[in-house]
Amino acid sequence: MSSLSQRLHLGVQQKQILTPGLVQMVTVLQLNRMELKDMILNEIAENPVLEEAAEAGEELTPAEVQALLERERQADPADQAILANVDSQESSLQALDSFPEGDASAPATQPDGAADIAVATATTEEAAKSETDPFDEIDFGSFFDDYLDPGFKSPAAEPVDKPSFETFLSSPVTLSDHLQGQLSVLVLPEGERQAANSIIGNLEESGYLTTPLEEIAVAEGLPLEDVQAALKAVQSLDPTGVGATTLRECMLLQLDARGSRDSVAWKIVQDHLKLLETHQTSQLAKALGRPPEHIQIAVNVIRHLDPAPGLRYSSAGARQVEPDVHISKDGDDYVITLNEDEIPLLRLNGEYKRMIDREQEPNKDVRNYVKERYASALQLIKNIEQRKQTILRVCQSIVHRQVEFLEFGIDHLKPMMIKEVAEEIGVHPSTVSRAVAAKYAHTPQGVFELRYFFSEAVQGPSGSATPLLIVKRRVKKMIEEENTSHPLTDEQITARLQAEGIQVTRRTVAKYREDMKIPSTHQRRVRA
Repeated sequence: MSSLSQRLHLGVQQKQILTPGLVQMVTVLQLNRMELKDMILNEIAENPVLEEAAEAGEELTPAEVQALLERERQADPADQAILANVDSQESSLQALDSFPEGDASAPATQPDGAADIAVATATTEEAAKSETDPFDEIDFGSFFDDYLDPGFKSPAAEPVDKPSFETFLSSPVTLSDHLQGQLSVLVLPEGERQAANSIIGNLEESGYLTTPLEEIAVAEGLPLEDVQAALKAVQSLDPTGVGATTLRECMLLQLDARGSRDSVAWKIVQDHLKLLETHQTSQLAKALGRPPEHIQIAVNVIRHLDPAPGLRYSSAGARQVEPDVHISKDGDDYVITLNEDEIPLLRLNGEYKRMIDREQEPNKDVRNYVKERYASALQLIKNIEQRKQTILRVCQSIVHRQVEFLEFGIDHLKPMMIKEVAEEIGVHPSTVSRAVAAKYAHTPQGVFELRYFFSEAVQGPSGSATPLLIVKRRVKKMIEEENTSHPLTDEQITARLQAEGIQVTRRTVAKYREDMKIPSTHQRRVRA
């Protein structure tokens, strides 16, 4: 019987490790335009070697970046100057700065006779100044403005308070904020107010309360009666129906607020909600003993109720989208342009460049720190350029495969897989996936997410492939054009698609319908 013991064991194994530069390259590639801008600004703030170029042309070109990186790969980079490429302008400025003031060897900066002209000009200005009337030097406008009524001040003296840009920005009002504002003006006992605040905090985005009242009472240490009273107070707030625990209660609260208690619509919601969901109006008429006309009026009233009253305050709001790529047509060809507006252009600080070039640096730690920052700056510039080239190559492949879409619209979209594009441009599929992540393209057909162009293929007419997106659009169009009294079944939709040459099964059609959140045939049927 062997015993367990601790032993040291040496072994050799190979393992793939992502270097910091590779991790940064992957991170930069999946950033969209606005995220890349924020990242660059953060790097400029943290890395003293990086600067924002004031004008185009001051930044490093891709060839310069590659050359500098190649020099870093030498055997002993610590003894080599990382950046020895100082332009002639900086060298000349450094030479001028080396001359002390008053040095006779310094180059002349004024032409002959310039000194005499300067002296004559100064003498003339002094003479004119001495002849100026002292009365003209008094600012009577500001003198009288101090004593005049503010309503009669001159426009130049009045301070102009222009509103800041933030004044025009609106922040969305959340459901909790909306309810808390109403709750603050209600007169409630302290225990009920505490319970009401807890109830508001437990509401879902739709406005429903799914947390049992008993749990809220235990968590707050309050009697159940106070929590129940607080729930009624919350249900009395706007929007009507908030705080309901079920769909039935939500609609009953809205009908009660409209003064429709014990009406036909009330009875339908309270006792026959299942028949309402399946559109069985004839069965509702028999159950309530009412003519079909009354049932139809009640159904129309119920149709205008809000099943999720809290969503109007819980929506995320409009999403800000700025295209990363512009695809435009120039003659018969399409031109792809990367949107680089407001993205800072990077360059390397000249002072730190000269510090590294000095071989006899008094502080070795400082020199090593600057070298490390230079290596980081160069890696960032290279990764940004790599991101640009990868996105352009991916977009070129997309344009080459989706010419008909760009010409005629969405109905001519072709199936395309990420793996196919990756093989075409010679990169890994994950690289293409990161390159199109959260990025948008402005095309002649509108603004689309780059992932929108990638769609699975379904066997189409004559053995051709049809994009999955197009098949779903056809299913949706068939359902929109159907007779509501006799809606299409999944089998009938399958037969129509197969008649068009699209080979799908009934289960596949049902899956497409569920993905588009379209009800079943029984639920879509409207009975007279």
